[in-house]
Amino acid sequence: MNIFGTIDRPLTHDPKKQAPMKPSTPSEPAGSAIPDFTTPGATESRQNRTREMQLIPEALARAHMHDRLHEAERERRAVRLVTARRMQRRAERASMRARRALAMAVMQ
Repeated sequence: MNIFGTIDRPLTHDPKKQAPMKPSTPSEPAGSAIPDFTTPGATESRQNRTREMQLIPEALARAHMHDRLHEAERERRAVRLVTARRMQRRAERASMRARRALAMAVMQ
């Protein structure tokens, strides 16, 4: 069973293994193919749209990383604030112990 490729999906990508192109028949003059109908500027807009659409995931990833960095910074600030408050309470307790110890020493 012979399976032939198509133009879009050739059987092989090696040009040496592909069948040679047939010359045009005498009844069909050279260059008789109908030119592609394209609207002026359509190709550029399509290419720009394609480029923009290809860059959307990159921009999305960049925005996601930006949000994650800001979230991590807020988290670090919150941790520093909790640590500072804990240290402040510890310092206040140490100060109260020192005052009590001083008062006890003065009273005796």
